[in-house]
Amino acid sequence: MTTIGVITRGKYGKRLIDTLRSKSDFSIVTAELPSKLPEFIDEPDVYLNNLDLDNKVFKADILISYSLHPDLTSEIARIAGKSGVRALIVPGGTSRAPMNELEKYSNEYGIHIEVDDICCALGPCPETSEFTSIFGRPILRIQTDEGKITDVDVIRGAPCGSTWYMAENLIGTDIEDAASYGGLLVQQYPCRAVRGKKTGIHESAELHKRAIEKALEK
Repeated sequence: MTTIGVITRGKYGKRLIDTLRSKSDFSIVTAELPSKLPEFIDEPDVYLNNLDLDNKVFKADILISYSLHPDLTSEIARIAGKSGVRALIVPGGTSRAPMNELEKYSNEYGIHIEVDDICCALGPCPETSEFTSIFGRPILRIQTDEGKITDVDVIRGAPCGSTWYMAENLIGTDIEDAASYGGLLVQQYPCRAVRGKKTGIHESAELHKRAIEKALEK
């Protein structure tokens, strides 16, 4: 069975753990970072060691890190690669992930590293195929009758759970309003992505709207 490790920080990552447990049979191991961290961490290896995190997360097949801190993200990538983790997923955006260092550890240890602004943008790749067959860029199957949505089956959904929330609340919506209403539901979840930009919450809404449109076309 595939093991998913999740490193949380405060509220970030908690909904993902709930979704993994309710929507999959993956084995889940977790470790929690303090919600408040220093702006700069000069010795991230020493800092992490002093936190005494559960090392089981670094023995997972796939590790998802919500450190949201460039210094710790880099050190987590190094430890994960050295420990033999197959893939590291870093939600939260490139501004919180030093891409040059992540590329270095990816090449050195052969670990696949994926960084996304939003969790529902996660696409399939060989190293994370088991995970991304269930979680990531949304795919839906929709049934309709007399111009209304009667059922929405989530084939693949956002790890935070927003796709399943949207699907449940889309029942009874007029077909012509389904895509726009679906995008609104994702924003009401509420998604914790950045707001006020074309990325973040806007991109999440657009991904779900397109998933609805594609499902209706079929």
